[in-house]
Amino acid sequence: MNQATKWVPTGAIEYPSGDGKPLAENTLQLRWIVTLYGNLAAQYRDTPDVFVGADQLWYPVEGEPKTNVAPDVYVVFGRPKGERPSWKQWEEAGTPLTVVFEVLSPGNSHAEMIKKMSFYEDHGVEEYYEYDPDANALFAYLRRGEMLRRVKPTAAGFVSPRLGVRFDLSGDEMAVFGPNGERFLTFEDAVAQREEAVAQREEAVAQRESGRAELERSRERSARMAELGRKARKGQAAAEELAELERLEDEAAA
Repeated sequence: MNQATKWVPTGAIEYPSGDGKPLAENTLQLRWIVTLYGNLAAQYRDTPDVFVGADQLWYPVEGEPKTNVAPDVYVVFGRPKGERPSWKQWEEAGTPLTVVFEVLSPGNSHAEMIKKMSFYEDHGVEEYYEYDPDANALFAYLRRGEMLRRVKPTAAGFVSPRLGVRFDLSGDEMAVFGPNGERFLTFEDAVAQREEAVAQREEAVAQRESGRAELERSRERSARMAELGRKARKGQAAAEELAELERLEDEAAA
């Protein structure tokens, strides 16, 4: 079957939407990329002028399609939400990426990461983070003038000036906490937490309903005991009613 071909004007510059590389080389790297992206997107879901993206090509210079990089996760302040095939800076009011995350894998060479850091430095990134999940090591860089300067996170934690996110390296694996103090969760953990919360609410509702039902039974029992007690005092209670009164008094005392 013939497929439609996109028409490209002669001499037009193409900016591919992907670099042909996989999102991640292993499941550990993938988990961290997805966790950072998902939690940051959730953190800014109600902020209309903050965009969060992942694994997209960034073209900082119009007319230079070979000048690009695809960060694992990035955040841009001052730009609206929306769908984008890539980040063409000249179409975004000249706004560069604000914060960039790279999650390392064994396939990343030192030279490759130095080149990426230099790219981010040259093109206006304010904060740059490299996390090596295999070594549980975080490398943080903050812009100082024209350069990205490394800061050394302590084991107790480091807080991103732009994001308000805290990185805690005191455990076997880095823990990340949002400005509200809540820990960044994987999708699986978030679902489990939500299901647990639902179960707790359902249990609380069931307990309230059970309590109301028991209160209603207690009221009915008290009313019936009062009725049978009056008949017993007047000598009008049948044998089965006296037995019922005794049973109800035992239930009330239990």
